[in-house]
Amino acid sequence: MPHVLLICTANICRSPVAEGLLRRELEKHGMEDWTVSSAGTWVTRERGASHNSILVLAERGLDISDHQARGVNTEILAEADLVLCMESGHAEALRVEFPEAAHKIYMLSEMIGESFSIADPYGDERPAYERMAEEVETLISEGFWRIVELGGENAKKRCGVRE
Repeated sequence: MPHVLLICTANICRSPVAEGLLRRELEKHGMEDWTVSSAGTWVTRERGASHNSILVLAERGLDISDHQARGVNTEILAEADLVLCMESGHAEALRVEFPEAAHKIYMLSEMIGESFSIADPYGDERPAYERMAEEVETLISEGFWRIVELGGENAKKRCGVRE
């Protein structure tokens, strides 16, 4: 069962939104056996998702009110088959700090063949969160089959399945 890990800075704005949206997209395609989680590169304390992230997903019929931020570490990365980062700096830092996982670390935008960071709305007003959620939703929708391909391939390798 493939596991996709979504990464942002504090794991309170972008990655919890991406986690909820990707989980919904997988369910829509009947892929309930996939695991989706999120973490942050710089989590200073455990706390919930930002209020505006909760609101913009609630408008989309998703509830992330029970989310708790966590920092990325060796164990979390080892469980993941695909790691999707919100910023180039996240991907770069993780590849350096965790070279054993470098082969499975990408930016979310790379799933549509591009390479750009998703702006962090932290501290901004609600419209910034709405733009972020819309951008993440578009990337997940347009990059969905690439996510499935990479996550599935890496899960097979992790489990020792040969084709």
